[in-house]
Amino acid sequence: MKLLSATFLLMIHIGCTFAAVLVSDHRNDEPIVGVLAQELSSSRHSGSSYIAASYVKYLEMAGARVVPVKINLTKKEYESLFNSINGLLIPGGGANLISSGYAKAAKIFYELAVKANSQGDYFPIWGTCLGFEELSYLTSKKFLLSKTNTTGLALPLIFTNGSRESRMFKGFPEDVLRSLASEPITENSHEWSLTLESFNNNKELRNFYDVLTTNMDGNVEFVSTIEAKEFPFYGTQWHPEKNAYEWTKPYIPHSPSAIKMMFFMADFFVNEARKSFHRFSSEKEKAESLIYNYSPVYTGKNPGSTFEQIYIFT
Repeated sequence: MKLLSATFLLMIHIGCTFAAVLVSDHRNDEPIVGVLAQELSSSRHSGSSYIAASYVKYLEMAGARVVPVKINLTKKEYESLFNSINGLLIPGGGANLISSGYAKAAKIFYELAVKANSQGDYFPIWGTCLGFEELSYLTSKKFLLSKTNTTGLALPLIFTNGSRESRMFKGFPEDVLRSLASEPITENSHEWSLTLESFNNNKELRNFYDVLTTNMDGNVEFVSTIEAKEFPFYGTQWHPEKNAYEWTKPYIPHSPSAIKMMFFMADFFVNEARKSFHRFSSEKEKAESLIYNYSPVYTGKNPGSTFEQIYIFT
């Protein structure tokens, strides 16, 4: 009986090991996501660009490591970085959508990702707030945004028909979807929005993206969540990363349902990054590129600060 039990356990171990190998062949369990930096306008800090630490924590929460994508690098440097990381998050902020270093870097990565995904090389992109707006510009090649009354408020989402079966939302628990639809747990900090009318009137956007959710500013219906039809590109006009990590503004939701929703949003995108098998050329290069080489600066104590912490780059 003891021999049989030992043999049986060995067979289970071998079977589990084989299954794990099969899974890992189709999944990258060490995803590294790039977060795009943008111009630092404040004279309070010495540096030329920054990344809010909440984006870094958001991705790390779901099992990814982060590499800062600095602005004003050469195209060759961006191409090398693209081939090394497993996805890109284009964050919110206040940069120019057309002429800034943020915009120029986003355009290079967008074009590289379109080409790569078209050839079967999986590379996801996520745009949050300004990043959402940047994606709309890069796809349409037009500035289609309208002024809306959406600065500093939390809203429930209005799901479009079929959107709960989208790639983004289909794995969400029912209670999280109910919270998203009924509770004001998505934080909005934008002066400009892509109205649903503008989206529907633009052929490039309409053919490229599905609208998953919309919102109202009181008068105007605007697009709040998108998912590309054929590419792993996603965008939210709202901020899923703020709920657990930003405390400087009273309108940021911190309820249990807001935090739970945030995790599932991060988990979805990091799982998309796990489908990418880009690698750094060496462990040394990877170690020198990770965000761990930088220390966040506590900015939440400063009057008017938007972020609790930021990473600053020269």
